[in-house]
Amino acid sequence: MGSTTAPTAEPRSEVDDLSEDDVFEMLSNRRRRFVIHALKRAEGPVDVSELSTHVTAWERGVDPDAVKYEDRRNVYSTLQRIHLPKLEEKNVVRVDEEANLVEPTPTLDDLDVYIEVLRGREIPWSLYYFGLAVLAGLVLVAVAVGVPGFAALDGSTVAVFVVTAFTVSALLHYHYGERARLGNLEEPPELRGRGK
Repeated sequence: MGSTTAPTAEPRSEVDDLSEDDVFEMLSNRRRRFVIHALKRAEGPVDVSELSTHVTAWERGVDPDAVKYEDRRNVYSTLQRIHLPKLEEKNVVRVDEEANLVEPTPTLDDLDVYIEVLRGREIPWSLYYFGLAVLAGLVLVAVAVGVPGFAALDGSTVAVFVVTAFTVSALLHYHYGERARLGNLEEPPELRGRGK
């Protein structure tokens, strides 16, 4: 199951023009997420053929060099007819139809998209932090009422435990969050960990 958290962005007028609904609509389609990921990694305009090759490779779980023309043709067509115009309409990309190039706009550059992908029995970070807070509260109550085993602990020991638990959790969350941002690593976040 995949879920997306609310995107964050630097305060710039282009990004402010995008509503949360606009952003979620763009991210609702896997091909558009792949396009956004590829463009955030690019250092300039990208040829639509090259873009469709990467999207096809990610969809099929193969190396871009292994993508055949027949496989890429459908992706190329839908990018040109549907996905790129939709992204261009939101001022996220500029498409040069004569040169067959797609270029990210400052809006896309400033849009910081984080995708939390959940597999199997994984829990979202928000639920994890809630559980950690409940655990810390229970330990505090156990110390306060003198529950055997906890009565020997003092407030500073509990405080060190709580601060350490939240600090380690926050560092792990930051690490996994960086891996879950579109454009940060080679593969899009939803494909990481998938066996090829």
